Amino acid sequence: MLFFLTVLPLAFGLSTADAKVNKQTVVFYVDLHCQGCCDKIMKNIAFEKGVKDIVCDLNTKTVTVTFDAAKTDIPTLQKAFARIGKPATTTPTADHSATAGKATPVTPQPQRK
Repeated sequence: MLFFLTVLPLAFGLSTADAKVNKQTVVFYVDLHCQGCCDKIMKNIAFEKGVKDIVCDLNTKTVTVTFDAAKTDIPTLQKAFARIGKPATTTPTADHSATAGKATPVTPQPQRK
């Protein structure tokens, strides 16, 4: 019985070591203006093939994507960002380096009566 429990998962390719080998993480620099920009990215990029996790940081204007390298790659993810109107680069631009580490100012909205 122990033999089947050990060999059977390996025969069907269910090894957990294989899943971790293909996992990669990349930091994209994206022109983010507000929480709506992050929401748009989270709703769209999360459904790209191979994407496992997304962290959007409005303060540093970065999006960290963890993905399965067997299913997608960085250029494909960059095309997905471009399709939603948010071009992404893997190197910081002048705008990103100038705002890195600074808090994003929030303008209070007037209350409607």
